[in-house]
Amino acid sequence: MADPTREAAFDLIAAVLDRHRSLEDALDALPQLEPRDRAAAHRLAAGTLRRLGTLDAVLEPFLRKAPPIPVRHVLRLGAAGLLLLATPAHAAVATSVALAHARGLAPFAGLVNAVLRRVAEDGPAALDGLDGPRLDTPGWLWTAWGADARAIAEAHQHEAPLDLTLAPGAAPPPGGEALPTGSWRYPAGTRVTELPGYAEGAFWVQDAAAALPARLLAVRPGETAADLCAAPGGKAAQLAAAGARVTAVERDPARLERLRDNFTRLRLAADFVTADAAIWRTLELFDAVLLDAPCSATGTIRRHPDMPHLKRQRDIVALAAQQDRLLDAAGALLRPGGRLVYAVCSLQPEEGPHRVAAALARLPLRLDPVCPEEVPGLADAITAEGGLRTTPAQWSARGGLDGFYVARLIRVAA
Repeated sequence: MADPTREAAFDLIAAVLDRHRSLEDALDALPQLEPRDRAAAHRLAAGTLRRLGTLDAVLEPFLRKAPPIPVRHVLRLGAAGLLLLATPAHAAVATSVALAHARGLAPFAGLVNAVLRRVAEDGPAALDGLDGPRLDTPGWLWTAWGADARAIAEAHQHEAPLDLTLAPGAAPPPGGEALPTGSWRYPAGTRVTELPGYAEGAFWVQDAAAALPARLLAVRPGETAADLCAAPGGKAAQLAAAGARVTAVERDPARLERLRDNFTRLRLAADFVTADAAIWRTLELFDAVLLDAPCSATGTIRRHPDMPHLKRQRDIVALAAQQDRLLDAAGALLRPGGRLVYAVCSLQPEEGPHRVAAALARLPLRLDPVCPEEVPGLADAITAEGGLRTTPAQWSARGGLDGFYVARLIRVAA
């Protein structure tokens, strides 16, 4: 029988691995599915991508020669169901065989059946002796993360929890944990739209680390603030909720429209500008500018397990050049004494401290060090030069954090 969950999951991992599309874009492009099937397909695809190296290592002893790529995808999904999602063996094998038929791979149905039965016989013991964190991490990332690589990679083995930022005066939905920095945390898999208060705009989804850049900007009521590269709008919402007069700049019209929709739900106001922040100029100089720059997003692998399969080390050079252009533009928008917070959800030093050091060397900016009292529970994340570096390995007992680099800069007289 056709299984819409397995078929959709196959389409998702094929989009990521074969056509290099993001999992989010591939999910948006799926045919209409029941919400439950859509969520299950995403969970299966994400779990497969998260542990892809491990799954391939499990399958390898049972393959005499490399199968065609689509067949390998079927096997990966079946093994993920057996070993990661506790799918009953008969169901995992049968649905995988059916998937092979549905995708025109009938000549390989016997291979799928035989290999997955062997995996099912071994059960969880198939994972024994495998170095999952290392197998599931591309070599260039493992090298770049240095001494922290294993702890970060171990954190990536687990799905991220759901973090919320509350609107001023809003009560947190039940079942959450208050984090030291002010965010509220809920178990992985929590459906945000089903939480009481969602429709009323009482909160928005934002990893606890992602909430720190706007908090460090510390806008005051009545101040003018620009949020560059603003979509999807969580940080802009923080600035508006704090009473700033916000200008949100986003070059992608579709993403800007989603930002507008988020502000409507949250009952917040801002000026919205469709423009490339690297070249956007205005006669107004701002009290505060927030630049959460486009980056490799290596700090968000827990939430986006497709990222290691889409990015390459060579991408960092182009991203760094774009970040420099955006920093130049952001600095030019500040009044003397104004504050700039630069942030990237990246673990790569080339995108974080290296970009800030280069900006300080060429722009009329000085570093304003982060103080421990500004980041409760994260004093160890403050770097020697006064920036902030979070990693997924921090707060491990609480479920981890996204990886961010944040630096606060002050405009000085030229």
